[in-house]
Order: sequence, then C-alpha cells, then structure tokens
Amino acid sequence: MKVINIAAYHFTHIADPAALAERMRVLAREGGLRGTVLVAPEGVNLFLAGTDEGVDAFLSPLREDERFAGMPVKTSRSSSQPFARLKVKVKPEIIAWRRADGAPLSHPRAPAVAPVDLARWIERGVDDDGRRVVLLDTRNREEVAYGSFRDALTLPIDNFTELVGALAPHREALADATLVSFCTGGIRCEKAALTLRAEGMDNVLQLDGGILGYFEQVGGTGYEGRCFVFDERVALDPSLQPLVDGEPQPAA
Repeated sequence: MKVINIAAYHFTHIADPAALAERMRVLAREGGLRGTVLVAPEGVNLFLAGTDEGVDAFLSPLREDERFAGMPVKTSRSSSQPFARLKVKVKPEIIAWRRADGAPLSHPRAPAVAPVDLARWIERGVDDDGRRVVLLDTRNREEVAYGSFRDALTLPIDNFTELVGALAPHREALADATLVSFCTGGIRCEKAALTLRAEGMDNVLQLDGGILGYFEQVGGTGYEGRCFVFDERVALDPSLQPLVDGEPQPAA
C-alpha cells in the first residue's frame, strides 16, 4: 500500500501554540501531507497521511525538538489518501475534558498497562495479582458500534465529557476489579484515568497507546469488530486494514 498513515499525540508544555501550529502546517504542506493537526498549551494530537518521504520530512524536524523526541507514532497503510485536505488548528485542549483533575501536565501520569500484558490478562481473565479485569471504553456510542473489546463496559455517551457521570452507577460494582480504560489512540483514556483516580478509584489503569497501539503490537486478542477512526477509512480491523479504502472526494 502506497500511503502511510500516522497517528500520534504527546502531552508537553507548549508556550506558543500558534507558532508551533504554523510550523507544523508548513512541514505538512512541504511534505504533501493531508490530515488533522491539533495544537494546544498541553501538547499536540495529529492524524496525517502521505508518502513515506513526506512523513519522514515532517517527523524528523519535530524529533530534533526535545519536547517531541520521545513522541510515540502509530502507523498503518492504505492504498489511497484517506484525508481530503490538511487542517491545522489551535485548541484549548487536544481533546476537550475541561477538568483540572484530568490535566496531564498538572499530575503524574496514571499507571498504564502495556498491550502485551493486557492481552495476557484477557486470555487469563485476571491480572497478574489475580484480580478480575474490566475494560472501560471511554469512546462515544457511535465509535463503540464499530467494535470494542469483548465484554467491555461501554457507556451510552455522545461526548467524552459525559463519561464520569455515566460511570457513576457502576463504581461500586467495580471496586474489586482492575479497571483498564481505553480509547482509540490513548488521549481520552489517559485523561479519564487521571480523573477517576483523583476521585478515589485507585484501581484504574490506562491502556498504553490505546486500541491502535494494541492492534499494532499484539493484534486483535479479545477485540471484536473494528476500531473507528476519524477519516475516510472509517474503521480499522486488528491487522490495521481499513473498512473503506477509496479516494475521498475533494473538499468543496
């Protein structure tokens, strides 16, 4: 497949989001990339696609910046460009949460479980300490409809900001479990885990790298269906193959 798709996010202090957004816009345009880049005081979130050379030309200068030197990047392939255009935006947050207790730069990172370890827990039914494992889907109902981990706790939410309230009726029943929050790429489950732990749920972990990182590292163990993505591919299966792999229509 000729097109490489990259997904990445990184929480780091950005003193001048507008300046960084413009720099990333220039790099993406020079590399012929399309997709979405979000820049906020708390960091960056990006989904881009293009040629290998274009992606390398975009990422190499960023990795020379110590703020992004260790930024994990997830990759997949498609036979055509899944984005109609390039969009670069400055936002208050790279994913809206609007909660101080879930601000990653203000707190130590919530404990995470690696995909290989979660796959082992799923197969065994318990974590390494023998506690039952419950997977918490932090995505909205539209995304969940395309697929989720088997027997995951899914909530009837349309917006991420509704998650804490929707989870409230389940909290008592989850007290004896290891609760693993997950989302597409890791941003939402990272913020959710911080807030839930701040509210006293010290049994909450986050899936490192989200569903896409899980697919990339271990495949589809315990996962049913596909993972919704926010582009013309619609959803990816555990081998990172798109549901739709056709050229998008040009922007009007």
